[in-house]
Amino acid sequence: MTWLSLVRTGLWRKPTRTVLTTLSLTVAFILFMLLRALTAAFTGGTSVPGVQRLLVDAKYAMTDNLPLAAVQSVREMPGVAGATQMSWFGGYYQDPAHAFAKAPVDQTQYFRVFPELVIADDVLARFQASRRAVVVPVAMADEYGWRTGDLIPIVGDIWPKSDGSWDWEFEVAGTYEVPPGSVLQPWFLLRYDYFNESVADWARNEVGWVVARLDDGVDPKMVVDAIDGRFENSSDPTRSLSEDEWSRQFANQLGDIGLIATLILGAVFFTMLLLTANVAALAFRERVPELAVMKALGFRDGTAAVVVLAEALALCLMGVVGGVAIGFGLEMPLNAQLAPVVGRFQMSWLDAGLAVAIAGGLGLAIGLPPAVAAKRLSIVRALREIS
Repeated sequence: MTWLSLVRTGLWRKPTRTVLTTLSLTVAFILFMLLRALTAAFTGGTSVPGVQRLLVDAKYAMTDNLPLAAVQSVREMPGVAGATQMSWFGGYYQDPAHAFAKAPVDQTQYFRVFPELVIADDVLARFQASRRAVVVPVAMADEYGWRTGDLIPIVGDIWPKSDGSWDWEFEVAGTYEVPPGSVLQPWFLLRYDYFNESVADWARNEVGWVVARLDDGVDPKMVVDAIDGRFENSSDPTRSLSEDEWSRQFANQLGDIGLIATLILGAVFFTMLLLTANVAALAFRERVPELAVMKALGFRDGTAAVVVLAEALALCLMGVVGGVAIGFGLEMPLNAQLAPVVGRFQMSWLDAGLAVAIAGGLGLAIGLPPAVAAKRLSIVRALREIS
């Protein structure tokens, strides 16, 4: 009889309890991997050499607007290949539940700034020819059954029209496609010139932010300094950020995501420590007769202690292996959903190693007390209690 067989037998004395405890630990480590990846996405940065686009918005508040003239100023900066304005349009289609991302953009620049988006030449030509035209993602058109030439009514909730109406109407010029795996958000794109001439007077000639595409090989920091330096002493100072950083700061308005994730993880693992320790203590009490018999047959005190400790470690390691594996399995689908908000949602092997270390520490914490008790167990006293 080997130690491995002893550990395996001990773990599967109560299969249901072992399976449920392992599943609980697996869920805890799935949550650990997800929250660590989310924290890294919110607190991490993008390497400067990898920056392709910058987002320029108001320096002191993301809700402040910039003057329309800022777009041309950014476009004229050395190292900028193209720039388009964007604003959050808001509103909904037919029902408040049908709310999706909508933005007025420069129809001549947008698909130059985002060249990875796929749009047919004839669709782009129609978009540029009609002032009320919009282009929509393929998935959005399929969801709502839109076809080229359809009129799309949008009820506004931020921008009223100059006649006081909140009812906007657009004509579908066609669709564009967001490549699989792209972090770009699928926007309902309308023309800024039509928006600007139709919106209420107080909202004209303003943009929410500017997106600038950089020339290949240009130093992003040089462009950032040049843009923010030009507007530094104006009435509308700017703050230029990479796409990832801008998305993170936008989402961080909800609160300190890193702190929230840490508190959640702390609560989860404190609960798991109590739960698993209770399971280990119960299993030890049930096995006192077996341990006494093992010692009576010649097993040393240290052997009994090691077997008990190994069972606790094995239980935790089974949970962490399942949790880490499922976490990596969820990375791709979650990245597709969260990347537009956090920039990059990615599991880390460093976090996987940390999860294994935590599992080892958890196993030691819950296994040492019963292991010590097993080592000190008196054969005579244990057998007397049985009888």
